[in-house]
Amino acid sequence: MNLDFVGRFIVAFSDWIWDLPLLILLMGGGLFFMMYSGFVPFRYLRHAIKVVGGKFEHESGPGQITSYQALSAAIAATVGLGNISGVAVAINMGGPGAIFWMWMSAFVGMATKFFTCTLAIMYRGKDSSGEIQGGPMYVIEEGLGKKWKPMAVLFSVAGVIGLLSIFQANQLTVLIRQVILIPNGWDHGELTKWIIGLTMMVLVGIVIIGGIKRIAELASKLVPTMVAIYMLTVLYIVITEIGRVPEALALIIEDAFTGNAVMGGAVLSVMTIGARRAAFSNEAGIGTAPMVHGASKNKEPVREGMVAMLGPFIDTIVVCTLTALAILLTGVWETTENDGVRLTVSAFEMAIPGVGKYLLMLSVFVFAFSTMFTYSYYGHKCSNYLFGAHNADYYNYFYMVTIVFGAVVSLKVVLSLVDGMYAIMAVPTMISAILLAPKVKRATKDYVQRMKSNRTF
Repeated sequence: MNLDFVGRFIVAFSDWIWDLPLLILLMGGGLFFMMYSGFVPFRYLRHAIKVVGGKFEHESGPGQITSYQALSAAIAATVGLGNISGVAVAINMGGPGAIFWMWMSAFVGMATKFFTCTLAIMYRGKDSSGEIQGGPMYVIEEGLGKKWKPMAVLFSVAGVIGLLSIFQANQLTVLIRQVILIPNGWDHGELTKWIIGLTMMVLVGIVIIGGIKRIAELASKLVPTMVAIYMLTVLYIVITEIGRVPEALALIIEDAFTGNAVMGGAVLSVMTIGARRAAFSNEAGIGTAPMVHGASKNKEPVREGMVAMLGPFIDTIVVCTLTALAILLTGVWETTENDGVRLTVSAFEMAIPGVGKYLLMLSVFVFAFSTMFTYSYYGHKCSNYLFGAHNADYYNYFYMVTIVFGAVVSLKVVLSLVDGMYAIMAVPTMISAILLAPKVKRATKDYVQRMKSNRTF
């Protein structure tokens, strides 16, 4: 098989499927959810924060993990290389304006996650072993009926491929080589990629064999600390250039509607790039977060949905914005041809010489592995649905092997493969959520009434 041809086909397919219809489905669907819910993400943001703090935790629920652990695991999959490398890719491909459309996708994405993750608790199913499970495939089958099962199968097939951690493996390999190996003359080209890939495979395997409880426990400990370290580092960069922040924000907004950084000034291209990178960053509408939130012990669907909607806000509005400002304020996006994580490395090295790239490497290392752990759970659940609980563990070995594949192939092919599968996953996720939206609205009305009367709260 001609691998070059396969690579070109993957890139072409990804570009084709991420056209206007999918943009309308994700952003238009999110806007519908926002308005149909009565702007729940904005009205009940404070309540969602209280829930995460454990004020309403019910350990007796039918899931396996707490709401906080569910949010931590979901954020472990989103706050990571999508924020560090994905933002750099967005600016490299679409200019500063792509960040504005990432913001817009995140705001409506909060409403999308509220609906999809509420449904994940409302319509949980059981796998072949009798274990309670959640996710779009169970929402489709339990909420819409057996005749919709082909759509659930489509989601799961795309999930088995799209939720491989090949992008994380690729970018972590690039970072290790650029920051440590190449400067010290320790790099040996392709051989080094294989060695790094095999090492990552073993480290990830040690954790993922333990299942969601081990993954969630590790994520709830690692993610908050690393998010804090990364944000403090980026804040330092932003504060040192605080006088130029208004200029950078103005550039983002101006370029969003002119497309000056994209050939031909195509605003639609900037929107598409922003939406693609936002989908990869916060995964709103893709259907991954409902799988982990569906494992929560929370017995209140609406409450879990409110917890889930914090994800896009933390991930994109906060973390992605800080990364974008670091890149724009240092000017590296205009002075270097580096792409992906290498562009972010350039920004950190310019802003904090000698130390910045190592702080970034520490963050990327933890973010990449935490994402790998959580993605393995997502893919395992898709495999469980397709092949049964007794066969699902074989997926872990397939998943581990593909980490090596991600370490040695090109960034463009890896990103296109993930983007293409994400697009396929989004179709059944969004369609099912739109069809079942009235169920969520009725449940929300009931929940708010009980919250105001302080019954069961």
